[in-house]
Amino acid sequence: MTRPNLSRRQAMIAGAVLPFAPALMTGAAAASVPMQGPALPLFHRAKVGAFEVTTLLAGSRAGDKPQETFGMNVAAEEFAAVSAANFIPDDRTFNSFAPVLVNTGAELVLFDTGLNPEGITAALAAAGVQPDQVDIVVLTHMHGDHIGGLGGANPTFAKARYVTGAAEHNDWSKAGNEGFEANVKPLNDRFSFLDDGGAVVSGITAMAAPGHTAGHFAYRLESGGQQLAVLADTANHYVWSLAHPDWEVRFDQDKAQAAATRRKVLGMLAADRIAFAGYHMPFPGIGFVEAAGEGFRYVPASYQFMFG
Repeated sequence: MTRPNLSRRQAMIAGAVLPFAPALMTGAAAASVPMQGPALPLFHRAKVGAFEVTTLLAGSRAGDKPQETFGMNVAAEEFAAVSAANFIPDDRTFNSFAPVLVNTGAELVLFDTGLNPEGITAALAAAGVQPDQVDIVVLTHMHGDHIGGLGGANPTFAKARYVTGAAEHNDWSKAGNEGFEANVKPLNDRFSFLDDGGAVVSGITAMAAPGHTAGHFAYRLESGGQQLAVLADTANHYVWSLAHPDWEVRFDQDKAQAAATRRKVLGMLAADRIAFAGYHMPFPGIGFVEAAGEGFRYVPASYQFMFG
């Protein structure tokens, strides 16, 4: 092989560059960005008529053995087949806890409070809201992941008044539950109570949705000809609870009643093409349902609520 003839200038340039080549290569490797893991935004804002609706990611939790919570009354093989058909594992699940904040233009109304004060305040801060700006806190029911952010004797929402279903509050008052005693009871003198069809404020109406708990409520938002239902825990999974509303859920107090409520409420939403926010749906948790087979299909919202 004939060696190339380098001019003196070319040789000087080559000599200046080549000794640094390994260092340059090493530097490129050292600059790699470390892996940070999956992440979700803390809030999502949409318009429903004149209302501004913000879903808040107040916490999330991965878990295993999902059939111990969902689909308790079906064979493992059926649970596995349904999961595989919907591209989700049958041995793992991921749960979001998503309170809903509604700005009516006159009031700031928060539905549920997450697991703890830290989670809900972080999500509110990301959305540009301070806890003392919340006017009304509505509790759909009294499970710990909905009342945990209240703060109890040191209220997270210092200037708010509180609203819940009368039957729900009565049941938990008699139960001697530790979470209720710590989070709700210290605020009792600031509560007002609703029955089915009662109004939180103009445009926000309670809908009885029992079964998950005896006094569990969903809520209907109506503004400017648009509607959205805050379903809370009427349905807790976008496949296992919607496509198969008769599958039993461990946390449903009355499992038969909860299944009947799911069918009734989801059927109404599908027939009237009303969107909903689900507390445990994949965040940001806003979507639609359509009748499909013996159950329903979840259709995540895209840009439908960006225009008001």
